Amino acid sequence: MTRGIVTIEGLLLHSSGMRAETLPLSKQIAYAIGQLGWSTLVNIVGVALVYFYLPPDTADLPQLITGVTFFGFLNAITLIAASGRLLDAVTDPWIAGLSDRSKNPRGRRVPFMTKGALPAALFLVLMFLPPTATESGWNIAWVAVFQALFYVFLTVYVTPYFALLPEMGHTARERLNLSTWISITFALGIILAGLTPAIAGAIEGAFGLTPLRSFQFAVAGLAAIALVCMYVPVVFLDEKRYTDSQPSSIPLGPAVRATFANSSFRKFVVSDFAYFTGLTIVQTGLLFYVTVLLEQEEELVATLLALMVVVSFLFYPLVNWLAHRLGKKPLMVGAFVWMAMVFLGVPMLGNLSFAPAAQAYLLILLLAVPLAFLGVLPNAVLADIAEEDAIRTGEQREGMFFASRTLMQKFGQTFGVVSFAMLTTLGRDVGDDLGVRLSGVVGFALCLIAAFVFARYNEKAILERTNA
Repeated sequence: MTRGIVTIEGLLLHSSGMRAETLPLSKQIAYAIGQLGWSTLVNIVGVALVYFYLPPDTADLPQLITGVTFFGFLNAITLIAASGRLLDAVTDPWIAGLSDRSKNPRGRRVPFMTKGALPAALFLVLMFLPPTATESGWNIAWVAVFQALFYVFLTVYVTPYFALLPEMGHTARERLNLSTWISITFALGIILAGLTPAIAGAIEGAFGLTPLRSFQFAVAGLAAIALVCMYVPVVFLDEKRYTDSQPSSIPLGPAVRATFANSSFRKFVVSDFAYFTGLTIVQTGLLFYVTVLLEQEEELVATLLALMVVVSFLFYPLVNWLAHRLGKKPLMVGAFVWMAMVFLGVPMLGNLSFAPAAQAYLLILLLAVPLAFLGVLPNAVLADIAEEDAIRTGEQREGMFFASRTLMQKFGQTFGVVSFAMLTTLGRDVGDDLGVRLSGVVGFALCLIAAFVFARYNEKAILERTNA
């Protein structure tokens, strides 16, 4: 079978997917609620982990690990932030390969999601329950181990979850609609995760607990909510009814190579890596922007994240409408450039002539617009790429495409957390904030790289081959 040619076998295999039922709205929502669950878990890590273990001087939390640097720029939180996600270099493609080749009578995806949800939620909670409440080497080992386990089991859930998107979305329009729904629930997960400090403060005031213990209860409560959400698609989706996929016959190694051999995927994933690196740097820094650069209370973060999501929601119908008429590529390139300009404003926070709180609101409002586009469109683009590849090659490797994207995305997130942690060695406190300010400049450069690379993606050719 020659790559680059639409084969008879591929067309016959793909056409069998038409026998599957169209996913009704209620099932689309059930699917999207699963993303609300895992989004909450992963965004708690992104928003709170560095802040919890190595808080700024303005926080009431104790410092739980050493802030000593190694080689001038590495510190313990840098190594901790990198440890868990780097395991995805093995687990993402491994789980994807197992899922793609699965012959389970319940389907290729849902059985994996069933097994991954509970351990992921449990290990997240354990990450925030270090053995001592003071600075200790045991805390370093503890969070490194449980963060690694968290990401392994999150992969068991997330990789098969994303593979369902192109399998249940039988046309480009259906895939875009599903992507829109899960973008909404991902954003709601950001809101829930951002509520962690506010919930901790409420618990502290209501029950008289220490700030440390209140923070831990807040994390545990949100993890329980997330777990329930992750089981919603497991319970309510009949995978065999809405998909008609066939197990892949390609072994793991060749499947990974074949995925990265797809030139459209390479352009997509390189831009995605740069974008997520920049986004994670700024996301990790948000608590520092509020408490250090603007000298506001940490509870403001929850309000800002909620506002960002609400404003993004207002743009979702417009994103969907414009994508059908203009295509997804120009909208994504424009969003990357817009976001780069927003990140360039971070170094100026606290030095502008109007109120610090107003500066925070302005930053979030400007950020909400490109996030609406980049929340909806990338998953739909990747689903198009996976669909075209299945038609052309006759092999349905949706899991491997989304796993490879998730792998590079998590590398980007890891690099982003590590980069921010490294930058904090240049200053992370009020009056000594150079590292925090420079994080915006780094995010600016990375988003421009994402725009440049994705501008080379040939969306027209992909959609012509899928007859979309």
